[in-house]
Order: sequence, then structure tokens, then C-alpha cells
Amino acid sequence: MQGLSIESLKKHKALIPLYVCVGVGCAGAMFYLGRLATRNPDVTWNRKTNPEPWQEYKDKQYKFYSPNIDYSKTPSPAPKF
Repeated sequence: MQGLSIESLKKHKALIPLYVCVGVGCAGAMFYLGRLATRNPDVTWNRKTNPEPWQEYKDKQYKFYSPNIDYSKTPSPAPKF
């Protein structure tokens, strides 16, 4: 296919930025997917040691900043098992 080989890219130099931008976008998407898979509390990789990982975040503050309410003293609305 024309435009997909190195020889064709040497002839059509305007395609090089397109391939760079698409490559950077794909790398960013893969990084974000990996970050979500490893850092998200809804994802569990080992069900035997921690079957409900979201319970670790029950008493933690999610909101970064609130000028009116101190969420660290507010009880969690999550059900207690």
C-alpha cells in the first residue's frame, strides 16, 4: 500500500507528522489504559487477597478541595457489611 513503507515516506514527507501524531496518540491511550488497570479501585487483579478493593476507599476523601465542608469528618454513605 502506498504511504505505508519507508520508501514511500521518503517521497511523501508530509505524511511523517501524521504518523508521529497517530503514534503519540496510541501511546498515550495505552498509557492511560494501563494506568486505569493498575490504579483504579474498581479493578481487582487478585480476588483471593482483596475481593472488594473499593472497601479500602470507603473512609477516604475523594474531593480534592472544598472550601465549605470537611469531608474527612463526614460519615460515609456506603453500606456497612
